[in-house]
Amino acid sequence: MKNVTDFCVSLGYWPSAGSFGFNTDILATNPINLTVVLGVLIFFGKGVLLSLNDLLDNRKQRILSTIQSSEELRKGAIEQLEIARARLREVEIEAEEYRRNGYSEIEREKVNFINATCDSLERLENFKNETLYFEQQRAINQVRQRVFQQALQGALGTLNSCLNSELHFRTISANIGTLGAMEERRNN
Repeated sequence: MKNVTDFCVSLGYWPSAGSFGFNTDILATNPINLTVVLGVLIFFGKGVLLSLNDLLDNRKQRILSTIQSSEELRKGAIEQLEIARARLREVEIEAEEYRRNGYSEIEREKVNFINATCDSLERLENFKNETLYFEQQRAINQVRQRVFQQALQGALGTLNSCLNSELHFRTISANIGTLGAMEERRNN
């Protein structure tokens, strides 16, 4: 590494006589050198300028075609946007109709439900009243049967206490006679 730095430092001390280089000091250059440089630039520059012009023209054409295709894409996007907006308006109108129809359908269903509930309540009320009437009649019949049984038992007790065996025998005979007479009438 020391050798490389020594070499670079020693190059700084050597004069550059006989070597090729550009002198950037305009006052130190002579007009012949300037003419040669300008001639080389003009001679080789024509080709460079022509190829540069071709490159610029190609680039211009590409930019123009890109702009044109972008415009076409923009027009297509605008058309699609208008179609989408029209479809959105249609869908919004349909949604509003569904919403209105849905609300009216909900109201109809609500009225039907209320009517059905009222009918069910009325039927339940009628059933309750019938059940109460039936239970009331059953209770009345049970009370009648008990009263009748108690009255019958009381009458039988009274009869048994009042009847002696002879009276009892005469009553049975009279009833048998009555039943026999009824039997004869039926047969005739």
